[in-house]
Amino acid sequence: MKKNTMNLKTHNSKLLIYLMVCLACFTTTNVNAQATTPAGTAKIWGTIDGVAIEGVVQGPSAQVSDLQVACVFEYTEGDIFNAPPALPAPVNGMVHLDHDMKGMITELRKSGKFIGHAYETILISPPKGTIGAKTLLLIGLGNRNSFDAAMMTTIGSVAMREALRLGVTNFSFASDLKDAGIDSPTALVAGNVVKGIFDAYRTQTWLKDKKMAGFKPVTKVMLLAGPAFFTVAGQGIQDAIAAIKN
Repeated sequence: MKKNTMNLKTHNSKLLIYLMVCLACFTTTNVNAQATTPAGTAKIWGTIDGVAIEGVVQGPSAQVSDLQVACVFEYTEGDIFNAPPALPAPVNGMVHLDHDMKGMITELRKSGKFIGHAYETILISPPKGTIGAKTLLLIGLGNRNSFDAAMMTTIGSVAMREALRLGVTNFSFASDLKDAGIDSPTALVAGNVVKGIFDAYRTQTWLKDKKMAGFKPVTKVMLLAGPAFFTVAGQGIQDAIAAIKN
């Protein structure tokens, strides 16, 4: 009888552990599901100086815009394809962009034609029908091992100055940090990009008022985010908008 009682206790303990594991898996799955925003979701987080700041769950290859800005680190062998730390191919926007550009981005970086030094730029006219944007601008992020989120303020300024120089009325921006395997602070990065964008825009507006610059106004900036990062990026964007307006 004692042996049967011990077997029953052991069986019940194993059953309890199994149910706890199942509950944990169920809870994790649902938390992840709630934290994921469907592809194609778009939201205007705010407006500054007549420029709407829109968050979009979309990859840089598919987003329709006058200008697509994408960021890349200095090349290391297979960097965007090594998952992990890079995001898996199905949700890696840079992998899709490189694929739709027929491997051109990897070829540019691997061959040394575009090194990707910090703030280095290269402008590309994509063949018709390859990506959603009319023009593609790559901005270098430098050495991945020395990345600092503070640099994204200057990256945002570079993007806006190039957009104004090209005369576009809208552009989309993808930092591509997670795609490259960098565990960056999403909200801070998004906020810094917004700050840099409007530092540059307000400087050019100041010069225009003094008759020392001329440009076509930008009406919308689209900041792209992956499904798992849309909400937290949006919080950073909203915080930056509030800080700029105050």
